[in-house]
Amino acid sequence: MTNKTRYITQGAVIAALYVALTHVANLIGLASGAVQIRLSEVLTVLPLFTPSAIPGLTIGCLLANLTTGCVPWDIFGGTMATLLGAVGTYALRKHPYFGCVPPILANTLIVPFVLAYAYHADGTIPFFMLTVGAGEVISCGALGTALTVALKKNSGMIKWS
Repeated sequence: MTNKTRYITQGAVIAALYVALTHVANLIGLASGAVQIRLSEVLTVLPLFTPSAIPGLTIGCLLANLTTGCVPWDIFGGTMATLLGAVGTYALRKHPYFGCVPPILANTLIVPFVLAYAYHADGTIPFFMLTVGAGEVISCGALGTALTVALKKNSGMIKWS
């Protein structure tokens, strides 16, 4: 398999996983709203391992937001938060245990404004920063770090692009 083919394939698989995990979280009421624990955010550590995760996560978030009924500002804002988080994580690839910080920050700083202004949700920006940030710490911080440890432990079994 060529590097280009591997890159595209890995990005597509990551996008599909992001969409599927978002839909699972949506089915149990955790994918949107003031309290969000998107299972798909676990995948935001993948740019530590491959640059193909950047477009994979971005396209996955875009498709997930399109297919879960998000409003246009959420589709744009959420996708931009994911892109910024993924690029930040990739930039920290030499410091893998800090890889979860960029997605946590990007979502904590962007999504509350989407909730307040696009959805007119009840609550304040600081409240939404607290709730969205807590959900990100759970999904990306705790679970994402566990995924990082597992992938590093088994790194010889996976061929990254």
